[in-house]
Amino acid sequence: MAAAFITFEGIDGSGKSTQLRMLASVLRLRGIEVIATREPGGTRLGERLRAALLDSDEQVDPLAELLLYAADRAQHVRQLVRPAIETGHVVLSDRYADATVAYQGGGRGFPPALVHEVIALATGGLMPDMTLIFDLPIAQSRARGQRRHDGGDQDDRLDAETDEFRARVRDAYLQIAAAEPDRVRVIDASRSIEETHARVLELVMPLIESKVQSLKSNA
Repeated sequence: MAAAFITFEGIDGSGKSTQLRMLASVLRLRGIEVIATREPGGTRLGERLRAALLDSDEQVDPLAELLLYAADRAQHVRQLVRPAIETGHVVLSDRYADATVAYQGGGRGFPPALVHEVIALATGGLMPDMTLIFDLPIAQSRARGQRRHDGGDQDDRLDAETDEFRARVRDAYLQIAAAEPDRVRVIDASRSIEETHARVLELVMPLIESKVQSLKSNA
């Protein structure tokens, strides 16, 4: 089995969760063992932390938010992500460490040194093989959120954030991509679901195929 760790990032409404599910389905149809997970969440503890972090009625202090996301990630890495990679699975995660850089660093304004120290502690140095950032203009993000609300989806705490906050988060994501072009790919999320999915496959499948070939060569 060819292990790989791929993370999906982007502002709310970017469609990353939909694209993760679509990619997972394609890989499974090709006989690849996939674990699809998310942050916050992914473990029993993580799901409890997710409920608290995203509760629209909860007033979460920014520092508490930073540390709760770190606690979720520490549990996620040690209980699910690292063991899955070590047993040869492809792990697809809806958000990971870059979300902390973007949301708590860019959005909340925590110093980069503190953010990276917290991330290093939580992840133990585990970084993705590839990160896909689904980039979307702020106006479209807001419009998609409104459509979800009108369709009956319950708003979470981050849905109440201002467009200025979302813009800072988006800018932080783009800065991450510019700083790490070998790992991070930016995808235009304003296109149709089908067009975006095609781009995901175009980027991800060469990585998966290289992992498979490497495994065969070492067998």
